[in-house]
Amino acid sequence: MRRREFVAALAGAAAYPIGARAQDRVRRVGVLMHTSSDEPESQTHIAAFLQGLQEAGWSVGRNLRIEYRWSAADRTSLRRNAGELVALGPDVILAGPGATTGVLRQISRTVPIVFAQNIDPVGSGNVESLSRPGTNATGFTQFEYSLSAKWLELLREIVPGVKRVAVCRDFDGAAGIGQWAVVLDQYRRAADYVDRILKGEKPADLPVQAPTKYELVINLKTAKALGLTVPQSILLSADEVIE
Repeated sequence: MRRREFVAALAGAAAYPIGARAQDRVRRVGVLMHTSSDEPESQTHIAAFLQGLQEAGWSVGRNLRIEYRWSAADRTSLRRNAGELVALGPDVILAGPGATTGVLRQISRTVPIVFAQNIDPVGSGNVESLSRPGTNATGFTQFEYSLSAKWLELLREIVPGVKRVAVCRDFDGAAGIGQWAVVLDQYRRAADYVDRILKGEKPADLPVQAPTKYELVINLKTAKALGLTVPQSILLSADEVIE
């Protein structure tokens, strides 16, 4: 190759977008779910995740390969599946609900992990802080912590006579502490984090995010069975009312 042609080719390569170069080769993404593959909700979550990846320019079979593992709420299967995924050497792993993130981090502190439904990533020790995770994991929380206060507010509006409220939780697990210290969109947004990691960013530098949209759904049949009358003001503010 002549010198002039070599310099031109080098300049062209330098100008080629980094994101495009990252998608030239087939990348491997692991998906670890603590549910069953035949559950409608699980299928909807995965569909949203795949849609997000497609919108970012990733296509299964062309520049992306996805390895799925389903644990059907069995802790033994979850640990085995997590080990299998890590052994495959994926570029990043999407962690679903339950203990998936914690189990993955027990096995590897280096493989990038993006969680889509984590109740309390700080309390469970999966990240150092929401703004600066500082570990190999990041993603999206299942709730905004202040939402707990909103639940109590709605309860008081529906049952004004309530004087005492009991909270039942498992103190053997740290997850959930932050929730009491005061979800399709999350899988679609998780695809954005997977995309950014595949293009070179680190989980430790990507802030944990809370859901950006909440819906109030009221089931009047259930309310009637409980002997409750839902105020008209709440019915009007609901996103969906089930008759």
